[in-house]
Amino acid sequence: MRLPFPYLPEAEVVSCRLEALSGALDWAAASQSAQPWVQAVRDNPPPFWAMESLLKEYPISSAEGLALMRLAEALLRVPDAETAIALTADQLGRADFDGASDGVMARLSASAIALSKKFLPEGGQPGLMSKLGARTVVAATLRAVQLLGHQFVLGQTIGDAMKEADSARKKIAKLRFSYDMLGEGARTDKDALRYLDSYANAIKSIATGARADVPCERNDGISIKLSALHPRYEDAQHARVMAELVPRVWGLCEQAAQANINLTIDAEEVDRLELSLDVFEALVAKVAQKYPQWQGFGLAMQAYQTRALELIEHIAAIARKYKLRLMCRLVKGAYWDSEIKRAQEMGLPHYPVFTHKHHTDVSYLACAQALLAAPDAIYPQFAGHNAGTIAAILQMAARLGVPFELQRLHGMGEGVFREVLKNPLISCRVYAPVGAHRDLLAYLVRRLLENGANSSFVHQLADESVGMGELLTSPLRLAPEPSLPLPMAVYGPGRPNSRGLDLTVESMRAPLLAALATTTLPAVPEFDAKLASSAVATGVVSYQKWSKVAVAERAAVLRRAADALEQQMPRFCALLVKEAFKTWGDAVSEVREAADFLRYYAGEAERIMAPVALPGPTGETNELRLSARGVWVCISPWNFPLAIFMGQVAAALSTGNAVLAKPAEQTPGVAWEAVKLMHAAGVPEGALQLLHGPGETVGAALVAAPGVAGVVFTGSTQVAKIINRALAAKDGPIVPLIAETGGINAMLVDSTALPEQVVDAVVQSAFRSAGQRCSALRLLCVHEGIADGVIEMIQGAAQELVLGNPAELTTDVGPVIDREAFDNIQKHLQRLASTSKVLAAQKERASSATQSIAAMPNSVPPSAFEVRSLADVKDEIFGPVLQIVRWGSGALGTPEAVIAQINALGYGLTLGLQTRIDSRAQALAAGAHVGNIYVNRNMIGAVVGVQPFGGEGLSGTGPKAGGPHYLYRFCAEQTLTVNTTAAGGNAALLAG
Repeated sequence: MRLPFPYLPEAEVVSCRLEALSGALDWAAASQSAQPWVQAVRDNPPPFWAMESLLKEYPISSAEGLALMRLAEALLRVPDAETAIALTADQLGRADFDGASDGVMARLSASAIALSKKFLPEGGQPGLMSKLGARTVVAATLRAVQLLGHQFVLGQTIGDAMKEADSARKKIAKLRFSYDMLGEGARTDKDALRYLDSYANAIKSIATGARADVPCERNDGISIKLSALHPRYEDAQHARVMAELVPRVWGLCEQAAQANINLTIDAEEVDRLELSLDVFEALVAKVAQKYPQWQGFGLAMQAYQTRALELIEHIAAIARKYKLRLMCRLVKGAYWDSEIKRAQEMGLPHYPVFTHKHHTDVSYLACAQALLAAPDAIYPQFAGHNAGTIAAILQMAARLGVPFELQRLHGMGEGVFREVLKNPLISCRVYAPVGAHRDLLAYLVRRLLENGANSSFVHQLADESVGMGELLTSPLRLAPEPSLPLPMAVYGPGRPNSRGLDLTVESMRAPLLAALATTTLPAVPEFDAKLASSAVATGVVSYQKWSKVAVAERAAVLRRAADALEQQMPRFCALLVKEAFKTWGDAVSEVREAADFLRYYAGEAERIMAPVALPGPTGETNELRLSARGVWVCISPWNFPLAIFMGQVAAALSTGNAVLAKPAEQTPGVAWEAVKLMHAAGVPEGALQLLHGPGETVGAALVAAPGVAGVVFTGSTQVAKIINRALAAKDGPIVPLIAETGGINAMLVDSTALPEQVVDAVVQSAFRSAGQRCSALRLLCVHEGIADGVIEMIQGAAQELVLGNPAELTTDVGPVIDREAFDNIQKHLQRLASTSKVLAAQKERASSATQSIAAMPNSVPPSAFEVRSLADVKDEIFGPVLQIVRWGSGALGTPEAVIAQINALGYGLTLGLQTRIDSRAQALAAGAHVGNIYVNRNMIGAVVGVQPFGGEGLSGTGPKAGGPHYLYRFCAEQTLTVNTTAAGGNAALLAG
C-alpha cells in the first residue's frame, strides 16, 4: 500500500474529511466543555514567562515580539562581544518597548533604545559608543534570552531534564515525558554519529526511571529525528538510507524495548514522508520478529498534510500486518511555511498542506477519529494546545471508550492543561526538548512562531478582546478555495508559473526515466562560416515580415512554445541529462526556466511596445514608439543550453527581431530540438536560424557579418571582450552588445548565522551543478569566531555528496562538461594544493553499487581550500572548487573591509550574506558591487521575473536577463510628432 498523490485540490480533500466526521462529533457540546477551561486561564493566568502571557505582552506580529524571537534565535550562539552588541542593538533598536509593562524587556527598554541610537545612527552604520554600557545591555538581554530558553527547554542535559520532570510530577503525578535531544538535522556523518550517541545515552538514562511492571505508555519515552541520524536523509538516497540508517535506529529501538520505554519517530517534511514510512516499516518488521510484546514503538504524523488521514490508515494496516500495537502522536504540523514556499518554487499542481487554518483543524479531528477507531492497532496520542480541539477529542474518546493520552510542548499550554488535568481519567505527556540553549533555541523559536501566530489558539487565548464564541468557533466548514494562490498562480493573472514536478513522487518522475530510454541525441550539422552573410540576408528578409506581425500575435507564438515545452518536459530533461550531463533536478529546473523566459518576454513585449503618449504644447501630438532593430546574433553557453538559449531567442523574437542562434559547441542537440519546437509553435524558419559550429569560426563570422543589428552573448569575459572589439572595428552603425560573463562570487558569513543553514547554502551554491553555474559560490568569507565549526561541517557535508552518472537519481554532482574544462580545473587544484590548506578531501562515493567515478569521464569531486587572504583569490574556477578565508581581525577586521576587498577582486554576479543583523545586511548590500545579493539563503537559481540575473560592470554589459529592462536593449526608439494646427488651425483649442 502506498499513500495517494500528495498534491490534490484542497477543497476536495476537506470535503472528504468533513464526510468522515459526519455524526462523529458535536462541536457545540465540545465548545461548551472548553469554555470553563478558557475562562479559568483568563481569570488566573500563568506566570509572566508562560507562553500565553508572553504573547500577550509581545505578540509575534509586533516589532517587539519579533525582536525578542530573533534575539532568542541567534544571541546565545554569538561568540564575540562586538557582534553580540551589534545584534542586540539592531533588534531592540527597531522595536518600541516604551509602553511595556513590568517585565524583563521593560527593564531593558531604556538602555536598549539608547544603545541603538548610539551604535546604529542614521542608516544603521555602527558608530562610536560606550562599550561598558553596551555590554551591560547585552548581558541583561542574554539573561532574558536564557530565561526564555529555560521556559522551553526542560534541561540542558538529560539528567537535568529528568530532575525537572520529577519535580513537575510532584505537582501533577500523572505527567509523562517524551524527551527530544536536539533541534537540527545532521549535515555530516560525524554529526549523525554524535546524535546517535546522544540518543543512546538518553535512553540509558530514561531506562533508570522506567518500570517493567506497567504498560509501556505509562513510562517516559524519547522522540528521535531520522534526519539527525543520517546526513542524506532524502528520497534520492533511498538505498543508502535503508542500508545505513535502519541499523542505527534499530539499535535505539532495542534499547527502548528492553527498558520498556516508548520511542517515537518524529515527523519530517512532505518530501521525506514515503522514505520515513519505508524506514518505519522495516523497523516494525524487526520489532515484530524480536520484541513482539513491546508496544512502545511509534510515529508522529502531521494533520496539516492533505494525506494525513490516509497515513493513519497506512500505519494501522502496518500494525495489523505485523500484529503489533503502535503509538501514534498526532500533531498539527511543523513546517507549514516552508512547505508552502517549496510548492510555489517548484510549480506544483497543489499544496501538500492545507492553506486554511480551520482546514487543518478539520483534518486533525478527522485523524483523531480514525486513530480512536483503531484501538487494536494504535495507541493514540494527541498533541496540541487548543481547548476546543482537546474537548472534541475527549468527547470522541468517551463515546468509543478507548485509551489515549494528550500531549503538549514543554512551556506551552500550561494554563489550559492545568484545568484539563483536573479530570483524573486524563493523562498528559510533555514533549520536552533537551540540550544546550544555544543549540536548541533556533529550533524552539520556530515552534514559538508557529504557536504564537495571530491566528493560533495560544495567541488568542491571551487576548481577552477575542470573545469566547470567536475563540471556540467551529472549524467544521469548507472554504471554497485555498487561502493562497495556487503554486501555478503566484505571479498573478498575467503569467502562470512554469509547471514543475516533484522527483520524490514516483508517478511524477516515471515519465522522465521512461524518456531517457527512448531519447537519442540528434546529429546536428555544422554551419559553414563562409555562409554567414547569406544567413544574415535570409534573416533580414524574414525580419521585415516578422517585425510587422502584431506584438500580441508574436507573444501568442511564444506562449504556445512554452506550453509545448512543458508538455515535452520529459524529453527535454532527458536531452539535458544526456548531452549537458545535468542531474535530473537541474534538468527539470532548466526546462521550467526556459518556459518562464518564453512567457515573461511575451508579456513584457506586449507591455513595452505599446505606443506611449508624451506631453507637449497645444496643437501637436507626441508619441514614443519602440521597434525591432533587425537581425540579432544570439550566442549561448553550454551550462544552460536550453534556458539561456531560449531566453536570448525569445527576447529577440518577442520584440520583432530575427535571430541567428549559435549554440555552444558541446550542446547543439538541445538547441536543435528547441528550435524545432519554436518553429512548430509558429516562429518562421527565416526568423530563427540555428547555426552550429565552433565559436572561433562560426561565432566570429556571424559577429563580423555586415547587417547584424545586435549581439547577445553569455560566456567568459575573455570571449565577451573579443566580441566587443570585433563589433567596435566594424564599419556602419554602432552595434549593441548584451553580455553576461563570469565573476568571483563570494559569501560573507558573520557569527550570528546558523551554521547548519550556512552549510546548506554553501554546499548548494558551490558544489551542485558541478559548480558550473555563473552564479556559483567561489569564495567563502567566514567569521573567525565560528570558522572552525563551519569549515568542519562543510568538509563533512561535501564528502556526503554523490558523484557519478547524472542519469542516476542518486547523483548529486555529475561530470564537468568536457576534457578541456576538466584539465583546466585540475591545474587550479594542483596550484591550490601547493599554496593553500586542503580542506575537503576528494572522497569518491559512487552513485550506485555498479557505478564508479572512473566510469564517468571528467568527474571532479567537490574540493575546498583555505587561503591566506582574499588577494590569493585571483581567478574564477568554473567547477566544484571552493576557496575559504577567515575574517574578523587584521585587514579583514570588519565586514565592511571584507566587502571592500571583494569589490576589488572584480565584479561578481552574486553575493551571499549570512547574518541575523538586518541593518548589517542592508548596509553591506548597498556597498557591494554585485548584481544579485542573497541574504540567508543559497546564491543560485535566479527566477525569471523575480530575481533577474546578470549585471553591468566587469561581469557584463547588462541589463538583467529575466528583468523588466531587458527587452529595451533589443529595441530602437522612435518619436512621432504631428502638428495638428497645420491644417487650418487648432480646432480643439478654438472650440474650448
